Amino acid sequence: MSQTLVVSISGVRGIFGAGLDPEVIVRFASAYGAWILNNTEGKATVVVGRDARVSGPVCADLVMRTLQSQGIDVINAGLATTPTVEMAVLQEKASGGIVLSASHNPAEWNALKLLNGRGEFLPPKDAQVVIDASQDKSHHWASWDTLGNQTEHDYLPAHIEAVCGLEGIDVGQIADRDFRIVVDAVNSVGGIAIPALLRRLGVREEQIITLHCEPTGRFAHPAEPLPQNLTEIIERVGRENADLGLVVDPDADRLALIADGGVYVSEELTQVLAADYWWQSHSGPFATNLSSSRAIEDVAARYGESVYRSAVGEINVVERMKEVGAAIGGEGNGGVILPDLHYGRDALVGAALILQHLANTGLKLSEWVAQMPVYHIAKLKTDIGDLDPDTLLARMAEKYAGEKISTIDGVKIDLDEGWVHMRKSNTEPIIRVYAEAQSAEAANQLGQRFMGELLA
Repeated sequence: MSQTLVVSISGVRGIFGAGLDPEVIVRFASAYGAWILNNTEGKATVVVGRDARVSGPVCADLVMRTLQSQGIDVINAGLATTPTVEMAVLQEKASGGIVLSASHNPAEWNALKLLNGRGEFLPPKDAQVVIDASQDKSHHWASWDTLGNQTEHDYLPAHIEAVCGLEGIDVGQIADRDFRIVVDAVNSVGGIAIPALLRRLGVREEQIITLHCEPTGRFAHPAEPLPQNLTEIIERVGRENADLGLVVDPDADRLALIADGGVYVSEELTQVLAADYWWQSHSGPFATNLSSSRAIEDVAARYGESVYRSAVGEINVVERMKEVGAAIGGEGNGGVILPDLHYGRDALVGAALILQHLANTGLKLSEWVAQMPVYHIAKLKTDIGDLDPDTLLARMAEKYAGEKISTIDGVKIDLDEGWVHMRKSNTEPIIRVYAEAQSAEAANQLGQRFMGELLA
């Protein structure tokens, strides 16, 4: 397999023209189409949307024509955020959906993100069926008179209306706060979606300062919303005396925040802040992955709520949310999942919840963040060469069996001073080591300690 083609339960991604080639796209689209046909009674329909990557139109055409060649009707959602496509599947009662987006990967990458009829990523078992089928070149093709049709529809307005219609979202109250907001959408589809949402929430056009919001697909900076990539918006929020900055990744399922004065707010806090607002008028547990900050447990304790953990990966969080009846959930990479809207990470709903809380309380974002627990996460990795990662992790689990540990996704060890989570990579001979503590130095020391112990 090419080093620039990564196949996992999340879909297939790679560098277009150097791994993710037209033949690969057709092969995986047809495997997904076969899975759709096997799981649909009557005529099958699939919604297809894409982010603004330069390769997007070509990739989307290949996917849509492949599905049509299998007799599947296609609804072309065009430029659409991942959560918009997820909601479109629900709205249309479609058989499934495909999003063409490689999320935070660089502009030369693209990917097929595969959704089921509930607008959710495929569970591991179904994803494996599609992966296996992608190796089979004997797919059924429709005859000339049973080809699928293609229609087009823009689902963003319906997505925005659904967000604004959520219980607890008061457009008038948000408008009255007269926010001044800087938006950085890394020249992808969020540059359309987030300003449109803000306008619908009553933010005046002249108070919306757009930065890299032209959907050219030529990213103005590295696409992952990390502080080292966001120096421009951090400076702009301060210079414009803005209330806050909103940053989204290329497909707008992750939200990072810049506080007034130009201060980066950890992506880990996006879901924590959203939950803090939601629990003020709703009850129910929270679910997140094992690598997300302990801050969510601290905030949950204020409301007498519980937090449940899952393996890393959005579908794993979603399945855990359903198991425990979670009122809200997410991931520490800026993902907020609100079941009242849909089961998917959604930067639009995250932004709306944040603005509503600020409107309700009159607080500045910096003042709200100051009320949150303070933790720091170190994200490290260690090369293991020819060593067996499962053996190394099993040895660590045995060594720390007396501590509070989880082995549902590698090994996570909760200690008084913090936690460490060790997971093997599916694509490289490495083990990722995430550690959290109350200072950056302590988190790094904890991570370094366990990297040493892994190979000792």
